[in-house]
Amino acid sequence: MKYYFNKTIKGTFEEVIDKVTIGLKEGGFGILTEIDIKATMKKKLDVDFKKYKILGACNPPYAYKALQAEDKIGTMLPCNVIVQEIEDGVIEVAAVNPMASMQAVENEKLNDIANEITAMLEKVIERL
Repeated sequence: MKYYFNKTIKGTFEEVIDKVTIGLKEGGFGILTEIDIKATMKKKLDVDFKKYKILGACNPPYAYKALQAEDKIGTMLPCNVIVQEIEDGVIEVAAVNPMASMQAVENEKLNDIANEITAMLEKVIERL
């Protein structure tokens, strides 16, 4: 099982960020965090890096269910979605596969939650 699913899209980096943000919202997710890797690498290491952002996506009702089932599951939340520029005008979007990360957790209650979130995230990525 792959630990992510992805799609390559043509457009500008900013257009794809907007498209992903809208797609996540329409799919029932909000963005809790946004990490600009390019800016962070420049600031912390003084190196140039490609355009790359990590969006921390969350579906509050499912996060709540997961936390009720397993109080340490917060170590795996939110669901990360990356947007990276492969080349000018070619952008890759990849999302973590919650089922792959949940394999490490031995809690049957999480399986249904992880299955549902996986299907929801896959649908968001497919529709981009």
